[in-house]
This record gives sequence, C-alpha cells and structure tokens, in this order.
Amino acid sequence: MSSLGAPPRGARPLVAPAPAETPSTVLSGVRTLLYKEVLRFWKVSFQTVAAPVLTAVLYLLIFGHVLEGRVTVFGSVGYTSFLIPGLVMMSVLQNAFANSSSSLIQSKITGNLVFLLVTPLSHWAWFLAYVGASLVRGVVVGAGVMLVTVWFAPLHLAAPGWIVLFTVAGAVLMGALGLIAGLWAEKFDQIAAFQNFLIMPMTFLSGVFYSIKSLPPFWQAVSHLNPFFYMIDGFRHGFFGVSDVSPWTSLAVVGCSLAVVCSLCLSLLRRGYKIRH
Repeated sequence: MSSLGAPPRGARPLVAPAPAETPSTVLSGVRTLLYKEVLRFWKVSFQTVAAPVLTAVLYLLIFGHVLEGRVTVFGSVGYTSFLIPGLVMMSVLQNAFANSSSSLIQSKITGNLVFLLVTPLSHWAWFLAYVGASLVRGVVVGAGVMLVTVWFAPLHLAAPGWIVLFTVAGAVLMGALGLIAGLWAEKFDQIAAFQNFLIMPMTFLSGVFYSIKSLPPFWQAVSHLNPFFYMIDGFRHGFFGVSDVSPWTSLAVVGCSLAVVCSLCLSLLRRGYKIRH
C-alpha cells in the first residue's frame, strides 16, 4: 500500500517538469523578444527615427551656418565636416538609451511586463534582446542622420573600423544604461529626469560641437572625465584620422565603461530588481 498522499506506483505526475533550457530555446526566446522590441519602435518610426534625424539636421544648419568659415578644427578640417560625425554619434547614443529605457518603463506602467515575467527567459535573454533592439535603433537613426547631413560637407573614411567599433560599443553601452534606468524608474518623470539631467548634459559636453583643445585647461581636464567624450572622439577619428586623444585611449575607457555598465545591468536583471520584488 502506498503512503498517504503519495501517488500510486507507476502513475504519471500531475505537473510535468519544466523542460531544460537549451541553446536553441534561448536563441528562440531572444529572437522573439528582439523582434518585438524592434517592431515596437519601428511602428512609430516617424517619432523614433524621423524626429531625431530632423533634430540633428537643425543643429547642423544652425551651428554650421554660424560657425563655418570662422572655426577650423584639427588644422584643416572645416567646422561642418567636423560637426557631422559628432551629430551622428550623439544621435546613436541618445536613441539607444531612449529605446531600452522607454520600452521597459512602458511595460512596467501598463502592466504588460507580467507577460515577460512568466516566460522562461533568462536575464541574459532579456539583456541581449533589449540591448540588441537599442543597437538597431541607434544604428538606424545614426545612418539616417549620416545620409541626410553628408550632402552638406565632404567626409572621408580614414579608418572605417574605428567607426564601426565605437558605434557598436557606444550603442550597447547606452542600451544597457537605458535598461538600468528603466529598472530603477517607477514613472515616466524619473526617466525624463535621468535623460535630461544626466544623458543630455554629458552628451552635449562631450565635444559634439567643439574640440576640447579649444577649452581652458581646467575644462579640458573635466572633459576627460566624461566617458561620452571618448565615444564621440574615437568615432570621429574614424573619419579624419586625427582626434583629441588617441583612439586606443578612447577604446580603453569605453571598454572599461562598457564592462562596468553591462555587469551592473546583468546583476540587476538576475536579481529582478524592481520587477520581481
């Protein structure tokens, strides 16, 4: 006779054990969530892609018109030519951050995040999908800015490898930072504060519109503490072959910043910070 409460010998369990997570199921989950996140911003591309491109063009028209012919950078580079890569990279960084942060906070506020929480997706799957979609949006917006602004001044591809490297590293870093902001925030106002008081100032003060060598020594030293400066300066080096600092120095700073931000993001996702508890 079986013991009290135990199923009869040979009987099937009432609840089947959860299937083991395999690489194919992980990739399938990442692919599905990535598709959903890309589709989310592409459905409103007039707002998420066209609007940032228009903003960058307005910056170029205003600053280029006022300062072209009055400012020469790196010895012989015209100001408009100098400005275009900065605007492209600024658009990549800001939109990569906006994509992951806005998506996560929308899901938290509307309540549809629960549909992701009940899936067997690991924290790595969340990270790859959200950051991957941020990378896609950043690259799409950056390419749009480049296609529209390249007609205003000549550009040369001195080292395309640096362009690709800093584009990917910068977009991934900002996508992960956007995830951290989305996990921390509980309402849209907090995301807006994060963007307006941290991301925007650090982006604008990173050498997008000027070379830091034109600044007084104190402000040059301050600029060297800004990791955004190294992303934009390294990206610009890929076009002109010259920059304010060595691209290897920029790569080292960006790489360290990327490792710290991604590690923190993965740790928060693994703990379910503000989404599971």
